[in-house]
Amino acid sequence: MKMHGLGNDFVVVDERGITPRVDAAVAIAMADRHRGVGFDQLAVLSDTPDADVHLTFWNSDGSISATCGNATRCIARHLMDAEDRDALTITTNRGVLIAKDAGNGLTSVNMGHPQLNWDEVPLAYEMDTLALPISGTPTATGMGNPHCTFFVDDADAVDLAARGSEIEHHPLYPQRTNVQFASLVGPDHLRMRVWERGVGITLASGSSSCATAIAAARRGLTDRDVTIDLDGGTLQISWRDDGVWMTGPTAHVFDGVWRL
Repeated sequence: MKMHGLGNDFVVVDERGITPRVDAAVAIAMADRHRGVGFDQLAVLSDTPDADVHLTFWNSDGSISATCGNATRCIARHLMDAEDRDALTITTNRGVLIAKDAGNGLTSVNMGHPQLNWDEVPLAYEMDTLALPISGTPTATGMGNPHCTFFVDDADAVDLAARGSEIEHHPLYPQRTNVQFASLVGPDHLRMRVWERGVGITLASGSSSCATAIAAARRGLTDRDVTIDLDGGTLQISWRDDGVWMTGPTAHVFDGVWRL
């Protein structure tokens, strides 16, 4: 299936009950937007005894990502519709996630608790994750994958291609990092643009939105319920006692057959 959440697009392969076929080479070939299908991430469904389904995420460069919030929402919506359910559990390398029907065509996923210590993000050595020793004093957050969030006056004025690539490979992040630039546009309302590790510029990112909301709340810029406007649309993020909930729309674009 080809799906997207706010233009953050995915290929979804269902390997439940069959021999796994997706590997890094297949992911790279399928990611090619001219000779393949094209995606920001590829998600593979597989069986697990611990939840309704397990998800594995591949980036377009063939690397693995522990989590992908928008893809998780898209797949949750597909499975809930197919099975006539309003909730289900999903395992990823991040752990067990809960997805729910939020009504009005929206889907919510609990992305788990944020990782706020330097060794959880992870960073290269011990430091305060609230204000990193990088120009612009960004905030580091782990959401199962590492994030680096800059708060700026105008997110749209940032040269995202140049800055995102530079920060992704910053030596403070041994596993590379997702990069966000966010600006405050109103009470509990942010404008955010994102550079995804292993992908590049994307129209939206669920885990990046969660990380940005966490960073904004920690810095006192917002409360814990935040509206985030991305290039592809809007997500609602709520940092609660049981984790970080992300709510937004999903879209199923088409089904196809990939011939190896």
